[in-house]
Amino acid sequence: MHFFKSIRFLTAAGSAILLAMPTVAQDSAADGSFALEEIVVTARRRNESALEAPIAVTAFNAQMIQDAGIQRVEDFVALTPNVTLATSQGIGTSFLSIRGVTQVRNGEAPVATIVDGVLQFSALQFRQELFDIESIEVVKGPQGAIYGRNATGGAIVINTRRPTNDKYGYLQVGGGNGDEYTVQASFGGPLVEDRWYGQLSANYVDRDGYLDNITRGEKADRFEDQTVRGRLIFEPSDAFSADFRAAISMHKGRGIGFQYQAVDIAADGITATAFGTDTGPIDANNVLPVRDNNIDTGERDMLDFSLKLDWETDIGTFVSTTSFTDIEEWGDSDQFPYTNARSAAGLFGFDGTQTGFFDIEAFTQEIRLTSPDDSRVRWEVGAYYLDWDRFVSLSTGVDTGQGIIRLERSPTTDPRNTSLSFLADDNDNTSFAVFGSLDFELNDQWDLSLALRYDEEERDQTVSPEQFPAASSPPPETFDKVQPKVTLRFQPNDSTNIYATWGEGFRSGQFNQVGISVIAAGAGLNGVTDVVKAEETESFEIGFKGRFLDDRLRLNAAVFSSDVENQQFFSFIGAISAQILTSIDEVSLSGGEVDIVYKASDSVDIFAAFGFTESEIDRYEVDPTVVGNDAPYIAENTVNLGFQFRTPITDSLELFARADYERRGEQFWDVENSTARDALSLVNARIGVEAENGKWDVTGSVYNLSDEIYNSEWVAGGFSARAPGRIWNVKLRYNFF
Repeated sequence: MHFFKSIRFLTAAGSAILLAMPTVAQDSAADGSFALEEIVVTARRRNESALEAPIAVTAFNAQMIQDAGIQRVEDFVALTPNVTLATSQGIGTSFLSIRGVTQVRNGEAPVATIVDGVLQFSALQFRQELFDIESIEVVKGPQGAIYGRNATGGAIVINTRRPTNDKYGYLQVGGGNGDEYTVQASFGGPLVEDRWYGQLSANYVDRDGYLDNITRGEKADRFEDQTVRGRLIFEPSDAFSADFRAAISMHKGRGIGFQYQAVDIAADGITATAFGTDTGPIDANNVLPVRDNNIDTGERDMLDFSLKLDWETDIGTFVSTTSFTDIEEWGDSDQFPYTNARSAAGLFGFDGTQTGFFDIEAFTQEIRLTSPDDSRVRWEVGAYYLDWDRFVSLSTGVDTGQGIIRLERSPTTDPRNTSLSFLADDNDNTSFAVFGSLDFELNDQWDLSLALRYDEEERDQTVSPEQFPAASSPPPETFDKVQPKVTLRFQPNDSTNIYATWGEGFRSGQFNQVGISVIAAGAGLNGVTDVVKAEETESFEIGFKGRFLDDRLRLNAAVFSSDVENQQFFSFIGAISAQILTSIDEVSLSGGEVDIVYKASDSVDIFAAFGFTESEIDRYEVDPTVVGNDAPYIAENTVNLGFQFRTPITDSLELFARADYERRGEQFWDVENSTARDALSLVNARIGVEAENGKWDVTGSVYNLSDEIYNSEWVAGGFSARAPGRIWNVKLRYNFF
């Protein structure tokens, strides 16, 4: 039923646009002297225009990224219909939702993220500063058969600037509120002409923060991020290339970022006296000030190396991709109720401290053999291997007002911050996959694509002997899935693409920290198991893409229907700061999206997008009373409206202006649908002056122009994370070449 409602929506939206076209055309230049720039995508692992790709993809090229002011993943997500992102904690924690397939703490991502051809293996890598980026593609629908593990909801493909024979370089400096300053630079070009090419890029951000801690009298959300990225390419001939990439990133910022709503506050406005209602209702719209008496700290250090080899032979192109990643993340903060309250020595339960530590190393290897592009039958076969070790510890301790002791692999008996619980384990995990695809050009109009992938993951968890409460290590678990995908495309002419696709997705199961099920049962949280089931998705999609008015107007539309088994979601036990994964047995999702870009004149571009997702819990054995409720973490709709304007103001200067409006619909956060965050309306604006020769530009940006106050996330029980209000910055960029 939901799917047919989506079809009716698509029909109505398409009819309205088609009826409007004659009116638009009357106001348009008849000679077609200007048109939208062609966007090339790699959503199917080969270059093709966005119009030709039989897949729902939102793509940004280098100029679009600069025009939209995309500086981090939150920025392009906000411009993509039916995709949302909550960023309430440290830099390694994010909650992405794409067409209703959601991400949870400590869980696998709902999308495959590929950077320069390398699949990122951990959700801890996802949030990062984006600079010197050539293109970004957000691909929707199950992509496991093409992109691999965790692509149950789609894929995000990011390509950094590739060095060439042309010299390239720029320097950018900026500043903004929160006492922010930034420095960014990139230089690249030929090292040995027509043979060796290099690129070195760096980015530095330092910000005191936007949110006030009223207990400590200082900012609560410090942000410092340093990233250096190098790329070296060797191309001795047209048939072979070696692409080596190295990156190091060091981040310091917030760790937890939550406040607790169910607490009574003393007359000073900062000290907790009991669990009560002084701070207002337990409600996703109740936005609290930061009252922590301990500094909320988060750190993440990442080191990445990758080597990609491309060798073109008579039978096809052989591609080998090898990578090594080392991630260390640390976070500490007050424990709930996150206020100026301290536990007496040896007393647990009212206020304390908490820490979290992750240490991960991973090695990946992928090989692919792809047929030549000029064949009517194209094929690809390949294999993928991942080996990663993860150590994780979560602790709570007594808050004596003497700070938080950094704990990694062992608890402490130091009386300043004695450990009260310590959950820790090592995970030795491997993943293996084989895959293949066939593309048939049936004739000039019809194209059929078949893809198949088999994934197998083995997880082996060893409980630390220093964990308490103590627990025994569980037996290893293996999760596997065959993921097929079928796509049929019909192109009646050069300006129209109609496609249908069916596919299955797979997100591996994993372990909760051992012993958590017993603790959860004691806290009244039922259905928690030490082993989290694998999530499987089956999805069907129909889409349409078209170019109109001499390629001045482009329309993309799609409707989809998905069934999800064991949808993973998140629960929290404040008493031990335990972050737990559980599963909803069956969830149905359906919806659609429409996006339009219109070049109104040589100076003005107008864009609009609308997406909606209807979700319903069909089966939940733990609590059958929630059947029929919305699934958590899913915005019921998204709306994007905007325009961009560029015009000469002197013989050597151009004026640039852009505005974007984003609406995120009502959103529930738990299976009980106990509270929903109201719809958000956010406006971003940019204005700048550019040298006509492209040598320099200066741009001012304002995000959340109306200073909307809202929670970026809410967790069942009354845990809320406040989002920053209005943000502004000014940046000056100089291009050397």
